Amino acid sequence: TPVTLGLHPIVWEWENDSGSWTPYDMDVGITIQRAYEKQHPWVDLSAIGFCYIIDFATMGQINRQTQRKRRVRRRLDMVYPLVSGTLPKSQSWPASPGAAATPPVAACACPQWLLVMSASHPGLGTLNRSHLQRLAIAQSRVLIASGVPTVPVKNLTGSSPVNPALAGITGILMSAAGLPVCLTRPPKLVLHPPPVSKSEIQSIPGISHTCRKTTKKQAKKGKTPEEVLKKYLQKVRHPPDEDCTICMERLSAPSGYKGPQPAVKPDLVGKLVKCGHVFHLHCLVAMYNNGNKDGSLQCPTCKTIYGVKTGTQPPGKMEYHIIPHALPGHSDCKTIRIIYNIPPGVQGPEHPNPGKSFTARGFPRHCYLPDSEKGRKVLKLLLVAWDRRLIFAIGTSSTTGESDTVIWNEIHHKTEFGSNLTGHGYPDINYLDNVLAELAAQGITEESLVQEKD
Repeated sequence: TPVTLGLHPIVWEWENDSGSWTPYDMDVGITIQRAYEKQHPWVDLSAIGFCYIIDFATMGQINRQTQRKRRVRRRLDMVYPLVSGTLPKSQSWPASPGAAATPPVAACACPQWLLVMSASHPGLGTLNRSHLQRLAIAQSRVLIASGVPTVPVKNLTGSSPVNPALAGITGILMSAAGLPVCLTRPPKLVLHPPPVSKSEIQSIPGISHTCRKTTKKQAKKGKTPEEVLKKYLQKVRHPPDEDCTICMERLSAPSGYKGPQPAVKPDLVGKLVKCGHVFHLHCLVAMYNNGNKDGSLQCPTCKTIYGVKTGTQPPGKMEYHIIPHALPGHSDCKTIRIIYNIPPGVQGPEHPNPGKSFTARGFPRHCYLPDSEKGRKVLKLLLVAWDRRLIFAIGTSSTTGESDTVIWNEIHHKTEFGSNLTGHGYPDINYLDNVLAELAAQGITEESLVQEKD
């Protein structure tokens, strides 16, 4: 008879600020579903790295730190995508030698049955590669969502997309027949290290203190935009025959900027001294006035930084210390743990919506570096970035779509301690070099460490 699992993937979702529903990650959804099936009144997600409690009585998610509540829901997902194709004429198992012939059974359109039959019936050749791929993905989703162990597929040869799905269904069939099968489960997300006592935490040699705080921006007085730009520019008497990349008008013509008019003649042209790019002075002053007004300037063409660039990171605290556990790929050293904590507050004049409140989701945020020579170098530069308020900003979250919230500011951090399922963990042999390049793009290099000492 045809084999049908009858599994219905269950999806757990939380309600976001726009009123739409966002599915939990697979690992979280499985944890919630298991507690639900055992009829627990609630489940604490801190064991898997999230500071939330799911209350099944109210179907709500409660933040353990802020006590904020969101609605959650449980729904049955579509088990399989719809596919089309010609079924093989015979839908019965091949008879063993000498066995009585069995009458044909009714055709089954279940994708698992199609996959099993494809191992012994060539009739599925009428399904194209796209349909086979959809079948494979459907099979994988069913197996993982239901918690059924699957056979490892990394040793399978060939590039056919149906291989992983066939491996999963083959594992179930072999197990049901009493045959030995090497079973595995999906890899587990490991966000945090094993528990660490206070006595095991060490300060970092060569770096003073274990905590750094930032306060609100200190306004710089006494210099007008014209005075600031004068340090970085040379006047150009005979402009080249090209466009100003800010207003897109010819440099030989007056500036096309239409906003509030700076106290600079619209036909003056200047050249940035380090990179040599040429702009209307009128446009550069307007660009400076629309920015952070911190005494620095960044070339809009090549991003060369003039002066010391600072950001708009809201007030908060950065802690850093060594813990006695090794990161994957760095077994020869301990780990530097960084803990960022920024509370919610009210936006200042340098933020997108001055006077409006902002949220700070997911704090404290734990990040990890190897306690190696290069790892300590990265930490020192991150401390400079923190002091210059460049680690975080206020904007719209690319993950949740929430606006007026604290977001990362183009300097990537590793927030996954013992795995790399999200891409924000270890091992990652290129991470330290990549983050050094990102810091340099913000104007933070080894020279910055000397400047900070001065």
